Amino acid sequence: MNMNESSLYCKPQLSRRRFVGSSLLFSSASLLGGCVARAESDIVLYCALDEVFARPIVAAFERSTENEIGVVAKYDVESTKTVGLVNQIIAEQQSPVCDVFWNNEIMHTVRLQKLGLLKPRNWDVAAGWPSDMIASDGTWCGFAARARVLLVNTDKLPNKADRPTSVMDLADPKWKDNCAMARPLFGTTATHFAVLREKDGHDETIGLLEKIHDNAVILSGNKQVAQAVASGQVAWGLTDTDDAVIEKDNLRKVEIVFPDQQVDQPGAMRIPNTLSILKSASHPIASEQFADYIVSAAIEDRLAMGDSSQLPISRDSKFTPRVMPKDPVRWMKVDFEAAAEDWESWAKELMTIFEE
Repeated sequence: MNMNESSLYCKPQLSRRRFVGSSLLFSSASLLGGCVARAESDIVLYCALDEVFARPIVAAFERSTENEIGVVAKYDVESTKTVGLVNQIIAEQQSPVCDVFWNNEIMHTVRLQKLGLLKPRNWDVAAGWPSDMIASDGTWCGFAARARVLLVNTDKLPNKADRPTSVMDLADPKWKDNCAMARPLFGTTATHFAVLREKDGHDETIGLLEKIHDNAVILSGNKQVAQAVASGQVAWGLTDTDDAVIEKDNLRKVEIVFPDQQVDQPGAMRIPNTLSILKSASHPIASEQFADYIVSAAIEDRLAMGDSSQLPISRDSKFTPRVMPKDPVRWMKVDFEAAAEDWESWAKELMTIFEE
């Protein structure tokens, strides 16, 4: 391949995967002193969704173009969560690399929106797409969500009447040291309480968090909460559907409760994957094609069928995830853009409460 047919990216840790046939790894960032050769038609994707879920979908997209469009993918790692990719996009804004950002949550996507790094577009989605799942300026689209749920140990709480029904129960002294929550500094738990701050007010939410800190067992993540409930360390905890369903699939004695379903309660929160195209994308036409492919009902169904049992947003979806209950769920109406205001100062406040 000559220099008219390829370009070199000299960025660390960006690997080039072309999923043709056996999904061979053709080159890595460790070659050429960190420079990665790629075809001019390749999209550079930064992806926070777990590679095991995203990679087959990326491969299917490439096949759908008869491999005329390739995807150079950089996947997130557990140690940095989403923040690592977001910070890299911010750091690279003067010399952009990423074309498309696939985030497994939303709050840090909104950070990029507020920094003016994302491209407004008209999203090709089904009629009736919820307004809180598309950016007000069209810079991101939410799809394939996880829900914030209560996971209950049925050995410890065999009677349904005795089980918690609201996120607010985390602050109830009757559950002292017998309920659990992830530290709300990262991921979906951070997003959850940023949303509550926007809905209920700053002081009320800080007061709630202080009570939860003193009342609940605070763990490092949602997975650890689900495992603590399944093992009987605590009677119940607040977690995400993808972590909760793993314990159900492993036949642990647990039940999933979608919280706050009464008419005077706000409903359960769902936190979507988000897709966005960078304003400075080097391959805008191919990026647009990839974006439309990813937010389709077919891809949502594929994610719903997978191990993480994600929740489709599209009304055209044909598959009901196994994590969903028989009864309809009331969903909280969320303004994610308002919830992201003053994120840095809010995060510092939470650090003072939940520092290890």
